[in-house]
Amino acid sequence: MAPKFRDGDTVISINGKWVSWAHTIVAYTAFLGALIVGMSLHFNKIVQNEYFGYPQEWFPSVSATIGDRYPERSVFQVFIAITSGPRFALVFLWYILTARPSSSLPKFVAATGLFRTLTCGGWTYITSTDDHDWHDIFMISYLVATLPWTLGCLALSPNNPKALKYRKIFAGLFFGTLVPLVYYFIQHKVHKIPGAYTKYAFFEWSLILFDVGFDAVTALDFEGFELVIKDVKGVSRGSAKTARDAVIEKEKSVSVRHSLGEGFFFSEAVDAAADIYNGFVFWSILTSLGVLVWYFPLWNMGISGYELLVMSTISPFFLAIPALQSFAIQNVRYLHLLALAGLLAYNIHHPVFRLFTVGFAVSTSCLAWTATWYSERTQPARLEARVIAWTIGLLASSIAKYAFHTNNPIWPILHPGNGGWNKTAFGLAVFSVLRSTRAKNNMVDYFASNGKKGPSLLAAMGLGGLFFALHSLLSDSSTMISWVWEGFPVRGPIAVPHGSVTILAMGAGAVFGLNYPRFSGSWVAFGLGSVGAATLTCYSHWRGFSGAVTLSIYLMAVAPVLIRSAVRHSPAKTFGLGFLIYNFMVLFHVWVVAYAFVPGGPLVREHTDWVMATTMLLIGAGVFSASVSKESPFLSKNKKAALFNKKQRSYYYYCLAVLQLISFTTSYLRFPTNDYTPYHKEEKLVTAGIWTVHFSLDNDMWSSEKRMRDAIKDLELDVVGLLESDLQRIIMGNRDTTQYLAEDLGMYVDYGPGPNKHTWGCALLSKFPILNSTHHLLPSPVGELAPAIHATLDMYGEHVDVVVFHSGQEEDPEDRRLQTEYLSKLMGESPRPLILLSYLVTKPLEGNYNTYVSELSGMKDIDPSDWDRWCEYILYKRIRRVGYARVSRGTITDTELQVGKFVVGQPEGTSQRISEEQMPVGMRFPALFRGNGVRGHRYHVFDEPRYYN
Repeated sequence: MAPKFRDGDTVISINGKWVSWAHTIVAYTAFLGALIVGMSLHFNKIVQNEYFGYPQEWFPSVSATIGDRYPERSVFQVFIAITSGPRFALVFLWYILTARPSSSLPKFVAATGLFRTLTCGGWTYITSTDDHDWHDIFMISYLVATLPWTLGCLALSPNNPKALKYRKIFAGLFFGTLVPLVYYFIQHKVHKIPGAYTKYAFFEWSLILFDVGFDAVTALDFEGFELVIKDVKGVSRGSAKTARDAVIEKEKSVSVRHSLGEGFFFSEAVDAAADIYNGFVFWSILTSLGVLVWYFPLWNMGISGYELLVMSTISPFFLAIPALQSFAIQNVRYLHLLALAGLLAYNIHHPVFRLFTVGFAVSTSCLAWTATWYSERTQPARLEARVIAWTIGLLASSIAKYAFHTNNPIWPILHPGNGGWNKTAFGLAVFSVLRSTRAKNNMVDYFASNGKKGPSLLAAMGLGGLFFALHSLLSDSSTMISWVWEGFPVRGPIAVPHGSVTILAMGAGAVFGLNYPRFSGSWVAFGLGSVGAATLTCYSHWRGFSGAVTLSIYLMAVAPVLIRSAVRHSPAKTFGLGFLIYNFMVLFHVWVVAYAFVPGGPLVREHTDWVMATTMLLIGAGVFSASVSKESPFLSKNKKAALFNKKQRSYYYYCLAVLQLISFTTSYLRFPTNDYTPYHKEEKLVTAGIWTVHFSLDNDMWSSEKRMRDAIKDLELDVVGLLESDLQRIIMGNRDTTQYLAEDLGMYVDYGPGPNKHTWGCALLSKFPILNSTHHLLPSPVGELAPAIHATLDMYGEHVDVVVFHSGQEEDPEDRRLQTEYLSKLMGESPRPLILLSYLVTKPLEGNYNTYVSELSGMKDIDPSDWDRWCEYILYKRIRRVGYARVSRGTITDTELQVGKFVVGQPEGTSQRISEEQMPVGMRFPALFRGNGVRGHRYHVFDEPRYYN
């Protein structure tokens, strides 16, 4: 660095590019210096991880290099401290270069740069060895701030093509590297593959190089930019604006932006966020309706009559009345505000009234959005904004569920006591509606109809197929993952972190649909989407998930095409009929699994393939209608209007980028640790339970995950089987209770047969590693399918089998007989100790019971003297039984908990009963559930646990 001394007031002048180069050189020296020293002095120690060392692993990660050992840690910290000065100067100079009074973006970017610098110091000087939690907090904060910093620098880049080119290259390499980085981390952490962490380390180091390299590009912009220090007494000369200042100011005023838009205005960003939040509220209210409707046939075990509320969506039919159409269009704001009643429904305790309130909200919301789209049919910019807000709103809803373990925090089955954010959501919703529906004077380009319209019936069919596909497949990021899940070992995606891949595909589809509307609405795109749907339906593991990703991109991309085509017709014909078709598809996809309880059910029994084919045919009809219309894309041919619309579009991209960042951050925070510990390791004790959880809705129609969690934790269950646990359908809210329970309780989880297997579900949660698991669909020629999971667990170094099973109903005796023979043979063929956690529908010592407990199966009843059973049973073989208890359900479900205690590695023992005092303290059941128990759970039937020698 060569300072230039000048006469007069100026003491020293430093060219800005040298600040940038100083930052780059010292930063690389800090990291590479630590790497060289560490590899020289502590090679074997810094390549060692929790699973493998040299020679399987032969290159260290960044954190191991800079934080674990002396002196490499000190080498890094000394040089990174020196880097801080140039770093702060770089952020300051970048702000000076890009600042302008008409935009607040430079201030935001500068603040982000300062925040990144401070958080960098946080994870640098507080290593994972010092304090793992705070190290992660600072590291996550740094990564979160990287996206707005990168996008902001790209948006503010001066008119320097070379610098902009390199910024795009480094930014692309940085974010592109995140994909293999996450992949190899999963290979290491989940699959425990030797050498995977070394590959992960290479990508981690690459991130460092690309991150520093991105900031080094500022040297190209700072070539004519100097840091000048002046004598404070030279006021007159320092206050004058030099010719060079004028040049710089001119350069700033004419600097161009890349494709994210010309300039940045906070008010317009708020507008975009408000539009998207309104879309989020729509999807949140719509997706909550099915859960509330499902509560009633669930408790009635058949048609209840409340199912009619699914027709709440067909309110756009009212727009066929001219007076009502005019009223709706002129009062869109009030319709959106009325729809917010759905967010306040959580205040209503009575299930029926809560359902009616949400039904009203759904009806009003569908009417409001239809009127909004139809009223702006001649204004491409505004119509585009509404459509993209609606689709990104779905993505936001999916992200909210991803962050809250598949429960939307603003649903009416949640309240502040069980995880709801209802009050906050309502306040934001009121603001968003008022902001989004206010009169705007923005420039828009009007266009007239070209006279050609596709058939309105086909347009309505397209909407119906689109609404159903978006709701059934994309309203939760883990739905399609559960379709392709087939058990352990993991051979495909898992809900976390791969839910973020689904969300990323949705975002990519939304962007693609806006930028390439002609292709998105073409038959080629439809063909690709259909191939994706077929692949998802027919295959499992990664191949099936590739179809899910393809279908996600297509559905989000084609949405603007179908909606733009539909608004050219009468809204009653297209949207009213479209929602009616959507309702038919909702019932169709329920009927394929609920065939035993509904009229005509056997006709569509187990035909998810028919549902998927019908969905794609409906969307194809909409594509045909849109192709006949031959409409121009959203962007106008008027160059001035097109430029303005492009800028408006950029704000939705900013919001989408922020949402994607939230998704990635959620994946990081929720990433499974896979280091779970059983409750009583010293005694080699296994506490196993079976519970029919009734789709995670309690007696009062509240979500019951947290209460279930508390009961399982207090009972110290190491292994638990859950029945009636498949919630990945519209009527159950596309949820997955096992995600929350597994993460909060620290357990491995097998979701069981997915929703495309047409069962009511069974799941397995285990503190012990699941080495292998196989899903079974037992013979069911007449009644509903009976699911089972046969898993092998590593219990204290010994392989023990666990089977979770839900048999058919009482009305189908032949089904239950065949299922009994199938399962008994399966258990009898296992050479390992085995525990059965089941729902058998039989009386003790009678009928099918004597096949389950027989020489064929080799199984024993945990307590043959317990005569008061009908559904739930725990059986075992080749493992020592030491305890048995029955625990009341409280108000969580309609079925009790049954719990058994076993000791691994000991002979089965006798059938002799002993008192609790004779049982070692570490093997006893918790005293918490004696007497009146806790939270409605207590030992019942025997009023106390039973113990055996």
